[in-house]
Parts: sequence; C-alpha cells; structure tokens
Amino acid sequence: MLKRWMLAWTIVSLPLMGFDMLHLPDQASVSGRILAEKPELVLVDVGYTVLTIPRKEIVRIQRSSTDATGAGFAQAPAVTNQVSAALFATAITARPEKSVRELVEELGEGVVQVRTPGGLGSGFFLTDEGHLITNFHVIEGETKISVEVYHQLKGQLERKSYKDVRIVAMNKFADLALLKVDDKDSPRFVRTLFGSSDLLQVGERVFAIGSPLGLERTVTEGIVSTKARQMGGDLYLQTSAQINPGNSGGPLFNLRGEVVGVTNMKITLGEGLGFAIPIEQVKWFWEHRDAFAYDNENPNNAFRYLEPPSRLRTDGR
Repeated sequence: MLKRWMLAWTIVSLPLMGFDMLHLPDQASVSGRILAEKPELVLVDVGYTVLTIPRKEIVRIQRSSTDATGAGFAQAPAVTNQVSAALFATAITARPEKSVRELVEELGEGVVQVRTPGGLGSGFFLTDEGHLITNFHVIEGETKISVEVYHQLKGQLERKSYKDVRIVAMNKFADLALLKVDDKDSPRFVRTLFGSSDLLQVGERVFAIGSPLGLERTVTEGIVSTKARQMGGDLYLQTSAQINPGNSGGPLFNLRGEVVGVTNMKITLGEGLGFAIPIEQVKWFWEHRDAFAYDNENPNNAFRYLEPPSRLRTDGR
C-alpha cells in the first residue's frame, strides 16, 4: 500500500494554504482537504484525486488552522464547504453519528413530496434556493408538478404546497431529474448535505425518508447490503431499508445525516431488497446539468439526436 502512495506524496508534499497536512512515515506528507475521517482510514482530496490513507500510517495530522510555526494557514470553513459555486454542500469534517430519531428531526425540512397528475414520489433539496433532486420516472411525461415541503414552525412540521415548479434538467438513463421551486413567496429552503457513497461500508446503517404509497414522512431503516449491485448495466447501492412506490427520488441517509443515495427501485418478489442511485452520480449529473437541460418542445427527453447524414449520391448530382 505504501508504494502506491509514494508518487502522490512526492507531488503534494509542499504545504498548501487552507489545506490540512498529513505527516506520514519517513518524513513523507500529504497536503489536501480532509473529506472524511473514519476509525480505520482518512479520505483526503489532493485536487486531482482522492487518497484513502489508513490511519495507522498517519504519524500526525496538522489542521489548516495552524502551521508548524504557529503562523497559521488560511482557516477552512468549520462545517460545510461549498462545492461547484455553492450548488450543493458537503461536510469537510467528519460529522458525528446520531440516532435516526435525532436526524429525522434535523432533516425533516430538506425532504419533500413530489406530486404530478400521474402520481407522486419524493425528493430532497440541494440548494436553499429551491433546487431539488428526484427520479426521472417520477416526473416522466409531466409538466404540471407540485412540491410539498414540511417547514419547521414552533417545534412542529407544517406542510406547504408549492405549485410553481419547473424542470431544470433530466437524465432518463440515470433516472435523475433536477427541479426548481419558483413560487414568489417561497422562503429559503433547508438543503441537505451530500456525503460519499464511495466511503460507505457494507453493513453500515442507513435510513430513507419518503412517501411510500402516499404515506408521507415515512422513515425506514436498514443497512448497506452491497455497494455495487449491477442492475441493467448500472451500479446501485443495495439496502435492506424498505423501499416502496412513492419512495422514488427520496434520499438515503447515513447516520451522519448525509445523503449517500437516491432511492429508486426494489425487487417486488422479496422484502428488504431496495436500491438507490449512488450520490456520486447525482454530483456528476448536477455538475453537468447543462448537457441535460430540459427542452419544452420535447418534455419526455432531454437529449437531442442529430439526423444521420444522407447517403452520398453516386450519379454526380
């Protein structure tokens, strides 16, 4: 394992302003932003890739707030780091694990119900301006969409429906859609934090919030059964958390309150066989949303196919 990191150490051994320094054996070091810390490993973003470093190989971690002389690096944000021009938020320090009961109270306003004339599904905010993620199949063929949000008022959740909802982008092959609440009286919404599906461990506890069969605010808990279940050529998170129609487009959370997947299907002949789109795909979809921009003239498909070139004539004309 150490041999695989030597090149990376050589490249990033110089201190970087605003970044953490991980001191390793033999006077080697890694400078970057710590994405997550677990008992057995630390994930570090070094700019061009993410390194997974076993904790037993780390001699000392030098945080960005202070350098070796005490002069101080640039202070990094304490809670969240705005990624892609503040379009979604991820935690840059390891968040403490909490009980599902505690997290449901914290996350209640960030999870929504998505309604169309043809049915309903779930979704979750990724910006406080009203951008939210759901499944493509929840809004497929629909243009009249409403979103029900559960605002925290005086210690209770109060449901409010927003009807001016537009489709920003959609990717039917990944089963993802990006919506935006445009109601004039809409407040700043409570957005969710994105985690990393790559950091999940098989057996790790997760839970889903959604509206299965229209039963709003339903919470189901389970574990990550496998991280890479191949279904139809794509890889999904498999979970034992109960997933049913109406959960589609809702978030799958870890016990740090971070979204790690988007629930979208289950095997109907069994129980505890639910699946979620890894959150890494959602990040990629958001960052490349312009390529999937919604087309009003073709609401069922965000893709525009070019006509094939006509066959060249052989008669000289």
